[in-house]
Amino acid sequence: MPDKTLTVATYAAGASLAAITLIYVFGPTYFLDHGPAASSNRRKGVVGLSNPANDCFINSVLQALAGLGDLRLYLIRETHRRSLEDDLVYAQTAPVGSLPGDAEHFRSDTPEWKMEGFQKGIVTKGLKDILDALNERPIYKKTISAAPFVSVLEHAFRQRISRQQQDAQEFLQVVAERLCNEYHAGQRARNYARRKAGSSQRSTDGMPLNNGDFVTVVLQPDGVEGDVREHKVAEDNVEEGFPMEGRSESQIECLTCGFKPRPTTTPFCALTLNVPQVSATTLGLCFDGMFKTEYIDDFKCEKCRLLHAVTLLEAQAQKKTTPKDAKEKAQLAIQRLQQVLETDPENPPEDVPLPDLSSAPKRRIARHVRLTSFPRVLAIHLSRSIYHSSHSSQKNSAKVAFPEDLVLGGLLAQKKYRLLGLVTHRGSHDSGHYETFRRQSLQPPFSNSTTFRPSEAYSRTASPSPTPPSGAQHNGGDENSLPLTSDTLSPVPKLITQVPQHGSFTASPPKSVSIAPGNCEAASAPGQLSPMSTFRDKGREGGTRRTISSNARSTISKIAPGSSSRAGGDVVPSESSSVVVEQMATANSKRMKVQDRWWRISDDKVKEASTRDVLGMQREVYLLFYELECAST
Repeated sequence: MPDKTLTVATYAAGASLAAITLIYVFGPTYFLDHGPAASSNRRKGVVGLSNPANDCFINSVLQALAGLGDLRLYLIRETHRRSLEDDLVYAQTAPVGSLPGDAEHFRSDTPEWKMEGFQKGIVTKGLKDILDALNERPIYKKTISAAPFVSVLEHAFRQRISRQQQDAQEFLQVVAERLCNEYHAGQRARNYARRKAGSSQRSTDGMPLNNGDFVTVVLQPDGVEGDVREHKVAEDNVEEGFPMEGRSESQIECLTCGFKPRPTTTPFCALTLNVPQVSATTLGLCFDGMFKTEYIDDFKCEKCRLLHAVTLLEAQAQKKTTPKDAKEKAQLAIQRLQQVLETDPENPPEDVPLPDLSSAPKRRIARHVRLTSFPRVLAIHLSRSIYHSSHSSQKNSAKVAFPEDLVLGGLLAQKKYRLLGLVTHRGSHDSGHYETFRRQSLQPPFSNSTTFRPSEAYSRTASPSPTPPSGAQHNGGDENSLPLTSDTLSPVPKLITQVPQHGSFTASPPKSVSIAPGNCEAASAPGQLSPMSTFRDKGREGGTRRTISSNARSTISKIAPGSSSRAGGDVVPSESSSVVVEQMATANSKRMKVQDRWWRISDDKVKEASTRDVLGMQREVYLLFYELECAST
């Protein structure tokens, strides 16, 4: 019978190795962050930006953007998506208007050089580089320069950026709109390349084969082709757009006839809210000022204009002095106008002469605005400018109280946002200094379903199944091998569950993932980890750490009882495993406290601040950055 002491020591060592493995997999920087060498001076640091010449408006915006997790995730995905495609995909420019949806995002007079810059995504790549540098975790004070990103912007717009006193909101608007245009231009270039490839494929299929031509035929099992097409359509729907892009809808209603024209949809990358000229207000009241019903007088309603024309024609037809031919024309015109009034009053008939627009009646209308598409990253600009009739302007120094958690939308479709950063301004309307408050949060790494294998955002997980030859013939009874199709080389991963049975791997059919636009909840296949759900839980890191801690306890409890039990059945706990579990539990409470800490960044000077300090910047707040919170699944 082996020695009991040796057995207990062996199993205790095994439990310790299991705990170390868990920490290495789920928290590789655990001892770096919580070890004795992690002094407060070293942890209280973030990369700063130098200010050689009035660059505080640039530095403040970049520091605020560096703390937005969804924006960083988008930059990772977009740059990698572009790296997977051939350079020719983004080098060919199609004329604006040749593809559906061009009028919504691009003007018809957009120069070709600007469209080429949009498709190449040079600002997207430049912003990713500077934000990656700002999110480094320095062990000493570190300062970098925003000059490389400024050079990228100047190259993209072909003009110099002035170093005089500039507005941080204008800089944010330029960068955000440029990123949005580059996203839609890249999507447009891929669709155009796909359309050209499809047309050339159809033309090739219709041509006869000459001597020396060969065709590579890939045989697939019955029903696989339809599943692949359906899955590709689902992938196109899964693609999420630019996280800062939202849409607002403006609707007007005539208070006389009740006619409502088609609503006008306007995309936005940052909401501008006017601060009322009072001593103190709230962010909710500023939203009410934008979305409240507005009444406008002296408006020319289209339906009222047609009704006015019908009234004039009826009066002309009833006159006794009117010739018979004129009466018949008036009756025909009345019939045409009545048909248009019932169908589409916004498009009057061209063959019917209407009275001059100046003689049309003036009406009172009601106008209201609502958000139809909520962005994942909501940037809010509080406009503090007051303009006078003497062409002078001054700053509105009213206090604006803003919440840490912002709720927008109706009762049935509420959107909850969490404050991640803000930019403050001290000084007058023409001069001053910008500072940034940025929430301290360690972003989890990009989700990798195969931890011990290299994997990218849009690459398929490596399969242990042998790759069949290109000319392999289909065997109806063999279901353990996957054919090499164009779908295998797709840049978007498929959810393939592989279960080893008798030394072989069987791949189940790909399952589609449905993600509704504007909804954060993503459905994942069993055994798969959704990148979006993993990345977006960063705002609640305590829950993630609790899960890791519980996993560690369960793993150790599975190993320890069967290994270190006495004759009487009592379990002997391992000292090393208990210490590790206690340390991880202590780290959970510390992580919850981290959410209350902020960085206060003024160019290259970095200090710590609390949420109370941030919410107290009511008189200086200028830009707010909220991120959409996902419902826990």
